[in-house]
Amino acid sequence: MNYDVIVIGSGPGGYVAAIRASQLGLRTVVVERSELGGICLNWGCIPTKALLKSAQVFKMASHAANYGVVVEGAVTPDLGAMVDRSREVAGGMSKGIQYLFKKNKVDHIAGTGMLTPDKKVRVTDDSGNEQVLEAKHIILATGARSREITGLKQDGKRVIGYREAMTLKKQPASMVVVGSGAIGSEFAWFYSTIGTKVTLVEYMPTILPFEDEEVSKQVERSFKKGGMKVKTSASVESVDTSGELCKVTIKTKKGEEVIEAEVVLSAVGVTTNLEGLGLEDAGVETADGKVKTDEYYRTNVPGVYAIGDIVRGPALAHVASHEGITCVEAIAGHNPEPIDYGNIPGCTYTLPEVASVGLTEKQAIEKGYEIKVGKFPFTASGKASASGFKEGFVKVIFDAKYGEWLGAHMVGEHVTEMISEVVVARKLETTGQEIIKSVHPHPTLSEAIMEAVAAAYDEVIHI
Repeated sequence: MNYDVIVIGSGPGGYVAAIRASQLGLRTVVVERSELGGICLNWGCIPTKALLKSAQVFKMASHAANYGVVVEGAVTPDLGAMVDRSREVAGGMSKGIQYLFKKNKVDHIAGTGMLTPDKKVRVTDDSGNEQVLEAKHIILATGARSREITGLKQDGKRVIGYREAMTLKKQPASMVVVGSGAIGSEFAWFYSTIGTKVTLVEYMPTILPFEDEEVSKQVERSFKKGGMKVKTSASVESVDTSGELCKVTIKTKKGEEVIEAEVVLSAVGVTTNLEGLGLEDAGVETADGKVKTDEYYRTNVPGVYAIGDIVRGPALAHVASHEGITCVEAIAGHNPEPIDYGNIPGCTYTLPEVASVGLTEKQAIEKGYEIKVGKFPFTASGKASASGFKEGFVKVIFDAKYGEWLGAHMVGEHVTEMISEVVVARKLETTGQEIIKSVHPHPTLSEAIMEAVAAAYDEVIHI
């Protein structure tokens, strides 16, 4: 079967690449061994946000009296119902990919795709049947899975990964979460909010270690205020699952201690899905578990490309999607602008939410910039006061010499919806004065961006 483009993997990189390729007139097929939409739609971004929303609703209902609303009787979480809703949301999104494929005339073949030495794709379905596909262009978009580390072997029951964490049938009374990146922090907040006794363990000195230090400290304070235990500069040495409870040995600066918990969630990152792809037979070069590519995602083998989590760069859904678009537009003979990896927003959907782009204050100083820093707390925001959630702030960083917007870091309610203003402004090389003179609506949370920029230039009004 001959195509112009074969895409192996249907996550946010693969399905977006396929649809854009078809829009550009290229006959395209997607090979997928599991659910359409990949990890993001089925086991990552979307279903986790559905769970987090359920926890937010529970939290709001529990504090309804603060808003003058009387709720009769106890408000209780139902993990089973939350999981059912989450799976329903994920299922609907996966079906949406089927619709988009049909609309855009993208073929879909269920099975495991593997490169052959003669640069074809052999597809094997669940019954062992094989077929061979040919195309001038083959895009690898096989994504990643939960990473396992020594001393933290996942068994899927007592020591679990993110898949099991979002489908538990019974709410555990206690849980140890290892790793405080976005995945670990989100699950820690979710389970803590619905009443599980959670201990969050992070090897680095701060949780959310890649965020600005002030942001990380704010989130840690919020977590502790909600009843979560947080241990930083700590490592899990071993987990004993032989008893009724897991015994987790944690090494800290003060020595070793043992914490007991029903469940241990390993959230120490992801590892790429490169096994069984036939990369070595096809001659595709890899390094450090990633496929080597150029700025248009071409590998060293002509006609073979790679995008998403399996290449260098942030392992984020929106990054994979844009890489897929850039890749196929280059294939189609367009002249797309390479992605600026210095202007990629990152979001964490705890409460408070976290959103950031560009350099942190520490990174800017280490790079030798003379900087202007502006910060606006949500305690001074009328909209935040009205909503009842005043935790957090917006922090902006500018180059004092040339006015370049170096970074922005936000923590608070709905900041993941606000960060795009900064991403676009940085893309357009917007100055701080232009932001200050752009009229922001009142009352809104987004006013905090304007106010933070004004604070950097000593023009702030409301603090």
